[in-house]
Amino acid sequence: MHLQPPEHHIMIRRVLREFCARFPLEYWRVKDEKRAYPEEFVQELMQTGWMGINIPIEYGGAGYGITEASIVLEELSASGGGLSAAGAAHASFFNVTILTKYGNEICKRFLPSIARGELRFQALAITEQGAGFDTPRISTLAVKRGGEYIINGRKVWISRVKHSDLMLLVARTTPYDEVKKRTDGITLFLVDLRKNKDSIFVREIPNNVRRMVDTNELIIEELAVPEEYVIGEVGRGFYHLLEVINAERIEIAAECVGLGRYVIKRAVEYAKNRVVFDRPIGMNQAIAHPLSDAYMRIEAADLMRYRAAWLYDSDQPCGAEANMAKYLAAEACYHACDRAVQTFGGNGLSAETDIERYWRESRLYILAPISQEMVLNYLSHNVLGLPKSY
Repeated sequence: MHLQPPEHHIMIRRVLREFCARFPLEYWRVKDEKRAYPEEFVQELMQTGWMGINIPIEYGGAGYGITEASIVLEELSASGGGLSAAGAAHASFFNVTILTKYGNEICKRFLPSIARGELRFQALAITEQGAGFDTPRISTLAVKRGGEYIINGRKVWISRVKHSDLMLLVARTTPYDEVKKRTDGITLFLVDLRKNKDSIFVREIPNNVRRMVDTNELIIEELAVPEEYVIGEVGRGFYHLLEVINAERIEIAAECVGLGRYVIKRAVEYAKNRVVFDRPIGMNQAIAHPLSDAYMRIEAADLMRYRAAWLYDSDQPCGAEANMAKYLAAEACYHACDRAVQTFGGNGLSAETDIERYWRESRLYILAPISQEMVLNYLSHNVLGLPKSY
């Protein structure tokens, strides 16, 4: 693990910053106000090849690892677009990682189109109302009939379905009460949303966190998926998810680091120029010390992010590091956004400064896709060796 960034990391950051500069704060402010998907931004991101950064070279991608993918997400998040800007790429990177690792050649034929920006693979359907974080409890069922699977069930909190061509769907091929081990019997499916609109009813769930991103409930009725669209081994989908879930933890950590650094920079600039009682408020330790504390937290979380990414790209175990990176970065990002609001005072809650949007969005990763409490459960049981609590 080298702390000095290589030249191609510097190049990625430079090019991305030039790209993101074409989308000013006003663009994101209007999208948030109108609850509109950042279509232009995502389309240009795809067309310039960034969605293919972690796709193997033989499938038309750049062939980079999780470290480089995380740098992309960090820069997108730090651009002023925040977590909404990074989210579309984050979802695609995770799905592509699973498809590359476990997909057969029929499924992998979509990779070149994703790399070229012709297809969007931004939807991932796991969560169900009756299961929550207890994924083995999902009840969406896929039944084999001839050469295809017929799938019925409901999913909730599924993002970007309306803006995706492909979806990764997690379903049971063996009901929960029929398996010997609760984590068995789960299978991953690649769903072509363009061909199955009549089998998936989408109901948007209004939310005030990421207003630019659609969050939905899916009602799946008689969805037919060809058996060759199974990703990985039938009944082993839960374990496939576990194999790549660390990549998602690292990606989220990078997004949080990017946003945290950005809001601290904005808060410092404001503290230098905002004059109250004939002096800049940044002279007051009540402002300066919390911002310094927030800065330290972000920098420390970033080191754990890079440690986890290095281990992942080196094919070494990184469950503890990836979970710690997500936990620390999410906490640090939310803390930084909260301190930025406090620094801006009343202006921090005005849509005109954008700070309240970052504050809203940063709260999401304290909760999802894995809560801080579940990270602590993982560490206490798998690292510290304490008895499992659930």
